[in-house]
Amino acid sequence: MARSLDGLVLSPVADQAPGQVGTLTRFTYHEQEGRIWAEYTGGDVVRGHLVGTREADVLDFRYVQLKQDGTTSSGHCVSAVSELSDGRVRLDESWEWESQEGSGTSVVEELAG
Repeated sequence: MARSLDGLVLSPVADQAPGQVGTLTRFTYHEQEGRIWAEYTGGDVVRGHLVGTREADVLDFRYVQLKQDGTTSSGHCVSAVSELSDGRVRLDESWEWESQEGSGTSVVEELAG
């Protein structure tokens, strides 16, 4: 199992569609006893939160965010946790909006310290 996400700061490796998270977005993760949560901000996102669970190297969570244009959106994501050769954590994500149409995949990696 990959190491704990607690206290890690991660960022997408590529921009998503406008109005979504992107390379300027920063996720600060917390983990305790199989529960995960994070706050995120940056780019088009003023404030975002996610909450969910971790079982082995799979995260299952829901997210909600407030965007720069004043709109909110929410969705569901399942992520596979792995470690890169340099020891940083990587999340391979499959997500779908619940408040609007759309789904996709993304990659989020721990920022180099």
